[in-house]
Amino acid sequence: MKHELTGMVLGVYIAPDPQDLQSMAQEALEMQIDGVAGDRHFGVTMKSNSRTPHYTRGTLIRNSRQVSLLSVEELDEIARRLGVPAIQPEWLGANIVLAGIPELSHLPPSTRLLFPGNAALGIDGQNYPCKGPAQIIQANYPDTPGLEQAFRREAMELRGIVGWVERPGRICPGDSVRVLLPDAKPYPY
Repeated sequence: MKHELTGMVLGVYIAPDPQDLQSMAQEALEMQIDGVAGDRHFGVTMKSNSRTPHYTRGTLIRNSRQVSLLSVEELDEIARRLGVPAIQPEWLGANIVLAGIPELSHLPPSTRLLFPGNAALGIDGQNYPCKGPAQIIQANYPDTPGLEQAFRREAMELRGIVGWVERPGRICPGDSVRVLLPDAKPYPY
């Protein structure tokens, strides 16, 4: 891998309730091969869903969505587009919020993120806007009608990325992150 960026961890979060998308700020994340310890997306496998339509719903597959990462810069842009003061990472079920990585949502699959506490993440791809966070945003701004519909449009390509734990370790706010971009050219189709 030839191309490298650096950024910083601003916050870490866990969504402990399997029935609730919202996450809660933590002092640190203990990353295991199965994912974020205590998080609703913890596990090596998952059941296929609307994001994996090429499988019959409920098929057991590899969990490449163990971790959700957001960019503070992209959160600010979503809030600006929606005309609201802020979009909190907890409302989107974030595990990690980063700063200083241009166009985080566009990091290509197979990008690696390396943290000083030994944790390493592999990136699967973009996390597209969906109904759950849209409803939470609308509930937090009840006097601003239409946010639920607008979020899915305005957050497109700004919703962050998902990935898996490649190496266990610890991630804390204030940590630096090395972003190793894959050395690949676009597929010519």
